[in-house]
Amino acid sequence: MSPEQFSSAVLDWYDRHGRKDLPWQQDIDPYRVWVSEIMLQQTQVSTVLGYFDRFMDALPNVQALAEAPEDEVLHLWTGLGYYTRARNLQKTAKMVMAEHGGEFPQDVEQLTELPGIGRSTAGAIASLSMALRAPILDGNVKRVLARYTAQDGYPGEPKVAKQLWDAAERFTPHERVNHYTQAMMDLGATLCTRSKPSCLLCPLQRGCRAHLLGRESAYPTSKPRKTLPQKRTLMPILANREGAILLYRRPSSGLWGGLWSLPEVPAIDALDDFAARHGLTLGNRRELAGLTHTFSHFQLAIEPWLIHVETAAANVAEADWLWYNLATPPRLGLAAPVKKLLKRAADVLNAGESS
Repeated sequence: MSPEQFSSAVLDWYDRHGRKDLPWQQDIDPYRVWVSEIMLQQTQVSTVLGYFDRFMDALPNVQALAEAPEDEVLHLWTGLGYYTRARNLQKTAKMVMAEHGGEFPQDVEQLTELPGIGRSTAGAIASLSMALRAPILDGNVKRVLARYTAQDGYPGEPKVAKQLWDAAERFTPHERVNHYTQAMMDLGATLCTRSKPSCLLCPLQRGCRAHLLGRESAYPTSKPRKTLPQKRTLMPILANREGAILLYRRPSSGLWGGLWSLPEVPAIDALDDFAARHGLTLGNRRELAGLTHTFSHFQLAIEPWLIHVETAAANVAEADWLWYNLATPPRLGLAAPVKKLLKRAADVLNAGESS
C-alpha cells in the first residue's frame, strides 16, 4: 500500500468501527487528552476509565491541577502505579500556568519540554486536540507498524525505534489527523493485539508483511528477558488504641516518592529500636500473610506484622508522620501494596483477631 492507501484504509475503518465514546473523546481539549494519555501509559483502557472520570471531577482543568495539594493528586492516582507520572502531571500543570498563560503550547517540540511528555505523548496531544499533523508511536501503534513492516529488532533499541518513527511519519496523513491517530491506537488495542490478532478484520491485512509471512506473533520483537532481583522488607502495621495506623510520607524522589507508606525495618528484631526512636510502647504482635509487589526492575517481598501500640509520644505523628484513621481515611496518596495491607489490617482489627 502507498501511504495514501494506508491512511485511507485506516480512516475508513475508523468511520465504521473506531471507538468514539471514551470519556476523553468527549469535550476534547489538550488538558483532557494529556491526562488520558499519561494515565494510559502502561495501563489498560478498562482500568483508566474510572480513574479518569474521578480525576476530571476533582481537577477539571489545568489550573485546578496546578493549585491542588500534592496529596490530593496522589490520592486520585492511588492504584494506577508509576507515581512519577502523577508528580510530573502537577509539575507540568504548574509550568503551563506559569510559563504559557494556562494554555498548552501548540508545538510538538515545546510540548516535549514539559515534564513527563515524550515525543509520542506530545504527538497525541497535538493531533487529537489541536488538529496538528504529528505522528505518534505508543505501544499500540508500535505493534501495528512493526507487524505491517515486519520490523526486526526490539523497538526499545534506538536504531529500531528510528525506523518505526520513520514509518509513523510516512503514513500519517495531512487531513483528519485526529481521527487517524485515534484509529491507529484503536487498531492496536482491539485488532492488532499482542496475542491472537484479528487479522481477517484488519483494514491493513493485504499490505501487512507479518501477516503475509504468517508470522504475526514474531513482531514486534520481545524485549530480552532478565531475571528480576528480589528484595525483602518488613513493614510493621502499628495500630494505636483507636485502631489508627502509623504512616509516614516517603521522600519526594525515589521509590513511591511523595506517597504515604508503612514504616520499614530490616527484620522483626529491629522493631524495638524503631519503637524506642519514635517513642512507642508496643503490645501484641501478629504476622500477616506476606505480599510480593513487582516493580519494573525488581520484586519486593513484604513481611507485614500487625502490632498494637500501647502508648505513643505526643510528637510521633508530626511532620511527615500521621495516624491514619481506617474508619474515615484522609485523602492521601498510598502505594498500592500499602493500600492492600491497610485493608488486611482493618479486616483483622474489625474481626477482633489481632490479639
